[in-house]
Amino acid sequence: MTATPARVLGALILVQAIFSTLHVVGKIVLRDLAPLALAGTRVAIATPLLLAIAWRHDRTVPERRDWPRLALLGFLGILANQTLFLLGLSFTSATSAAILMPSIPVFTAGVAALVGVERVRGARLAGILLAAAGALVLLDPARLETSGRATLGNLLVLSNCLCYSFFLVLQRPLFERVPWRTVIAWSFLFGSIGTLALSAPALAATPWTGLPASALAGTLYIGLVPTAGAFALNTWAVRRSSPAMAAAFTTLQPVLTGALAAVALGEAVRGNQAIGFLLIVGGLALVQRDAMRRPVAPGADIASVPEVE
Repeated sequence: MTATPARVLGALILVQAIFSTLHVVGKIVLRDLAPLALAGTRVAIATPLLLAIAWRHDRTVPERRDWPRLALLGFLGILANQTLFLLGLSFTSATSAAILMPSIPVFTAGVAALVGVERVRGARLAGILLAAAGALVLLDPARLETSGRATLGNLLVLSNCLCYSFFLVLQRPLFERVPWRTVIAWSFLFGSIGTLALSAPALAATPWTGLPASALAGTLYIGLVPTAGAFALNTWAVRRSSPAMAAAFTTLQPVLTGALAAVALGEAVRGNQAIGFLLIVGGLALVQRDAMRRPVAPGADIASVPEVE
């Protein structure tokens, strides 16, 4: 796939559209499947598929010096990302969790600047903040729960957001010497070890033969599309854009989820949702325009980074 700006933009939007379907399909599956069992099944489906695709295209085994970084990515993006969110969701509401999601682009901008991967300033920073503000307006922060259990859940979800932000940022230096397919496949390989160990009791207790067809079909969809497909496509886009830009597009999730709810559930669009949508679009337009002019890493732009396929 040629990495034109339009293709990268389309990939980032498609990733968020796919992740948005996870809210609906996941809710259906979780009626019959324990959260940790779903987490384990996701990686059990996605990891072999990603490894097979990476080997078919790359025929590469990462050097041992890269294994610790890949293991860290697996911990942050696969194990911690899934378990912290699921645990947080068990203590707080889905609405409160959604309200905290716009922290991802803000965290990512800070982490990228902290580790020296990307300078986030000017129009790009303004766009990130505007998009995050739009997501908050759309979601209405007044609905954030703050009871004792909910506060613990909120902190766990925020920790999940921070882990995912580090995952996005720490991927990029590896792309200079490791093909992107191998990066995401081996991240899943390392992350699946811990995830499967943690979810083993829930997997063993699941009555697989007694699950309805809708739960089995939904589980297969989650493993193939929002897990293997979306993570791979997002990695491709991060390789050709920047961590902060990819994170900024996570603010589209509440918009797309709201649109899906309006179509599937007949929910009306409120005034604050329309305002939030306009702010998000305006913020992402700023980020996209700035990305066409600014380097994505100190001293380098997209075209100057070695193309490791």
